[in-house]
Amino acid sequence: MGWIMFFDGDCAFCSAGVRRIFRADRRGALRFAPLQGKLSREKGFSPYADPAGGSMVILRETDGAHFLRGDAVLELARALGGPWRLLLAGRLLPRRLRDALYSLVAKNRYWISRKGDFCELPEPEFLARILE
Repeated sequence: MGWIMFFDGDCAFCSAGVRRIFRADRRGALRFAPLQGKLSREKGFSPYADPAGGSMVILRETDGAHFLRGDAVLELARALGGPWRLLLAGRLLPRRLRDALYSLVAKNRYWISRKGDFCELPEPEFLARILE
């Protein structure tokens, strides 16, 4: 089973998180695409890059289901497998609370990262899993 993680490519916080997730993805189950890219536009996910509080989107390729906010974090844990599956206990929290916590971070992501003009050069293996 494969997943595509759509993320805000203009956000240093999001991009750094994607690199961490790439390193945690031992099975190579995830591919990554910026919300500002062509694939995101084709899928209708571009609006989720909104700087005022956007959301990453996880697309499960087997059935085309997509997940937002707190549900996306849970699906990401499922995609990563292994000890990350412990995060699935978050399903015990009401969706409203999960989404509120997600939104709090999302609304402050530019402030948290202090958006800069620098970028870490990604590994070639990582670049191979980036979709346009």
